[in-house]
Amino acid sequence: MAIISLAAITIIYLTSLEVGLRNYLISIAPNYHVQLIYSWTWMWDFIVMAIFFVASMTILFGKRWIRISPAGPIYTVGTAIILSLDAFFPYDTLGPLQYVVPYLVKFNAYLITALHLGIATAHSNIMFLSGSHGPFALQVFWPSAGVHSIIIYSLVMMAFLLKMNIPPKRKAMYFVLGVIGTIGVNVIRIFSLSLFVLKVSTNVSDFESFHSVAGEVMFLPWLFIFLLVVTYIETRRLKKLEITKQENDKNK
Repeated sequence: MAIISLAAITIIYLTSLEVGLRNYLISIAPNYHVQLIYSWTWMWDFIVMAIFFVASMTILFGKRWIRISPAGPIYTVGTAIILSLDAFFPYDTLGPLQYVVPYLVKFNAYLITALHLGIATAHSNIMFLSGSHGPFALQVFWPSAGVHSIIIYSLVMMAFLLKMNIPPKRKAMYFVLGVIGTIGVNVIRIFSLSLFVLKVSTNVSDFESFHSVAGEVMFLPWLFIFLLVVTYIETRRLKKLEITKQENDKNK
């Protein structure tokens, strides 16, 4: 009954967004010195979803939910935190998170030039692009570069590995491989934004529409597939170990 009530409250919240609540959230954003409205409104979406997940898991499993099903709650909580940082400390306010961005931007400019997709030059976190639709200056900050996805990946992966019966060395291997893969997804993320400008449109409104969904569309499938692959590999490994153990017991 409690879970049904939580679900009903969550549905009411999501429905209310379309009938005035989102506009209200936008209207009060200046009171809190929020500059990035999208991050502000999405932050509340993820806060509500995080509360729903954590409360539901706690009702169903108690404190054991941390080991049973941590991915969803941790992802939503982590994303809410990242969005709050982006809303209250926008652009390059958080210097450490911005540190790696120039390197990603330079690498992206190199890829565009090497693949002859257009003209691309990089300076710090700004990329000057010129393609089929004219010039465009793309300024990249840490959320757009996907730095937050590495943080979220780390939280989800650590929780995932915590409940897996895997030797420590294999856990470390999977974690590092996932970080490398997530960085690769981030490179593709910036590359796709650049490609949109070079080949599709330099209209700012069109670009913002694409930019607002491109990151999560790439990161979430990658995270899901990677966790699925790790689960599959380890399940097969454990089955083989069990079969080997049974055969050894028979031969004794």
